[in-house]
Amino acid sequence: MKFKIVGATLAVALMSCSLWAQTDEPKKETHKNTRTVTGCVQKDGDEYQVAGRDGSTWEVKSDSLNLAQHLGHTVTVTGAVSNAALHGAKEDTKAEAKEHGIAKNSTEHGHMTVTNLKMLSRSCDK
Repeated sequence: MKFKIVGATLAVALMSCSLWAQTDEPKKETHKNTRTVTGCVQKDGDEYQVAGRDGSTWEVKSDSLNLAQHLGHTVTVTGAVSNAALHGAKEDTKAEAKEHGIAKNSTEHGHMTVTNLKMLSRSCDK
């Protein structure tokens, strides 16, 4: 009986320590569920993309916004990253490969459901 109590106490202590450790360090930008990107709205086939000023590319969709009316515009979009945890892990792997000279192109690429759009310019910066 004493072993069960000690074991349960130890398990609770370990879980609280791991929970504390997870909340202690901030999420990397590539691991966040919601992102804001500024860039040019483009269309590739049936899909809209935002080519970010930072070199990133985002395939974007929206249930509430008309992306077609912003084609060729510079915008700032905010939205939910699809599979944020998987996206973050993929971007970490790309960054690590670049550090070791394995990958040449390590710019961020993701999928986002846009919930907010602010038009900055009717044209894209060149």
